[in-house]
Amino acid sequence: MNAVEKKLLFIVNPRAGKTKSRAPLFDAVSIFSKAGYLVRVAETRRHGDATELAERFGGDFDLVVCHGGDGTLNETVNGIMRLPREKRPPLSYLPGGSTNDFANTLCIPKNSDEAVRNITDGICTTIDVGNFNGRFYAYVAAFGAFTDVAYSTSQNAKNMFGFLAYLAKGFDTLKKIRPIKAVFEINGETIEDDFILCTVSNSRIIAGIVKLKPEMVEMNDGMFEIILIRYPQNALELTKIVNAITSGEMSCEYIRMFRASELYVRFPDESVSWTLDGEQEKNITEAHITIIHSGIDIMCGRTE
Repeated sequence: MNAVEKKLLFIVNPRAGKTKSRAPLFDAVSIFSKAGYLVRVAETRRHGDATELAERFGGDFDLVVCHGGDGTLNETVNGIMRLPREKRPPLSYLPGGSTNDFANTLCIPKNSDEAVRNITDGICTTIDVGNFNGRFYAYVAAFGAFTDVAYSTSQNAKNMFGFLAYLAKGFDTLKKIRPIKAVFEINGETIEDDFILCTVSNSRIIAGIVKLKPEMVEMNDGMFEIILIRYPQNALELTKIVNAITSGEMSCEYIRMFRASELYVRFPDESVSWTLDGEQEKNITEAHITIIHSGIDIMCGRTE
């Protein structure tokens, strides 16, 4: 082995994406090898495998690459974040899921060949990481309308129809909107109301639906972008909310936006399910959410 050869841990979720072909993965390994990496491929077989692999082996590698959907990414981030900061390897992401919000925010190409070359030739940047009651997340923690779409849409539907499956499930969710009573403490202010959606994010795209303008989001500033949407009382109010979300402006009397490094939230009437990067976190009655500034290094495309 060449003495200067670098080591790459390639964590692969074989169940992600629209195709089960292994050809793109063989091509990826070939490109990594030509770029001077000695590659170890590790397949996930069950929930939590990517976290275990990243934590157990990540500190021994020069680069960790995960292939899968946002859930695989979330698991890999959790594994790397369990390592001391000085032992955390840079992370890169070869998207293989259905929406890949995080990849879109980081300008990681959708084409598999381009995405692989982006890993070897792209830009290494540093980003903040969220901490939700001790569990890490890469780009969003959320509850309410649409947030169950990522994990309630069947894998078969996602594989066959991609984002169309999310849209179909999202429209079905609209019919079932209900208020969620919550009490937030943000920047010294207490906000208590009925809400239909809350997102605590470090991303320009959330669930493929909420799209913030680039100037609204800086991914390594030590701050979350927090969106709280009050429960609409009628169809007109709901229409105003939808228009504000789809425009990216978030300018509406039923929507409040904050920038903060920490918040507390509790639910006085019921436990609530959250989604962290598309992965479900059930039975939450209260949450303490903090941001870890400059938590992880990641390879990305041009973010301008």
